[in-house]
Amino acid sequence: MTISATQWGSLTATRRALLIHGITMSSNSWEGLAQLLVAEGFFIVAPNLLAHAGRQGNTDYRISAFAEDLRPYFVMDTSYDVIIGHSFGGAVAVSLLPFLPKMKETTVILLDPGLEFTEEQNEMNLNLFLKETANIKPVDVHMAKNPAWSRRDCVLRTLGFSMCDRTAVEVFRQNSPWSFKSLLENIPPHVKITVLVSDPKFGVGICKTEHIPRDVERLNARALTGIGHWIQYECPDAIMDAIPLPGARL
Repeated sequence: MTISATQWGSLTATRRALLIHGITMSSNSWEGLAQLLVAEGFFIVAPNLLAHAGRQGNTDYRISAFAEDLRPYFVMDTSYDVIIGHSFGGAVAVSLLPFLPKMKETTVILLDPGLEFTEEQNEMNLNLFLKETANIKPVDVHMAKNPAWSRRDCVLRTLGFSMCDRTAVEVFRQNSPWSFKSLLENIPPHVKITVLVSDPKFGVGICKTEHIPRDVERLNARALTGIGHWIQYECPDAIMDAIPLPGARL
C-alpha cells in the first residue's frame, strides 16, 4: 500500500482534519483551505487518491475501493475532528463512515458531492474526463474562466490534470449506476454531516438538493447562492463556518 499525501500544521496540534480531493485533482489542491485550518489549530492530512498525483491505479475503481485504499489513515484508531470531501471525494468521504472510531465525534463536510448521476450524466462525465485529460488547459485559461480563483488555485487545477492517470476513467464505468445518496440515510450517532450545495447558475454544480435525503438526524444541507462547484476556492469561509470551532462561529 502506497501512502501519498500532503500535510500541513504541527503534529502536536490538538485537532485533526482529513481532506479528500475530487477526480483529476491532487492533495495539494487543498492549500488555501488547509492554511485556514492551520490558523485554527489543526493538523491536516490530504491523501492522493488512486490514479492521481502520480499514483498508479489498479483494476478496481469502485468508490468502495477508493475508501478501502484510505484505510491506512485510520490505523490504530487514528481519528479526525473534521473530514472534508469535494465532488467525487464527497462520495468517497461518506464511504469512510464505517472506518470512523465510534468514540470520537466527527464532523463531515461534503462540498458539492457527486452522489447521484443518471446514466446519461455519467456518460457525459466520462467523455469530459477523456477530453480534459487529453487536452489539458493551461493556467491562463482557468484564470479567465474562473475569476474568483487565485492564480495558485488555477496552477493546482492544471497540475491535477497533468498528474492524473487516464485509467481513472474506469471510475465512471465501474460505478454505474452512480447512486450513493443512500449512504447518508443512516448516519452513525458520533457523526454529523453538512452538505454544501453550489448554485447551478454559477458553473457546473453536480449536487442537487433532491439528492440529499430529508429528515435524517445529524444531516444538514446548505445551498450557497452565487457559488460554483469549486467551493473551497470560491467560498472557503462557508466551509469554515460549518466546522465547530472553540468559542466562535455561531
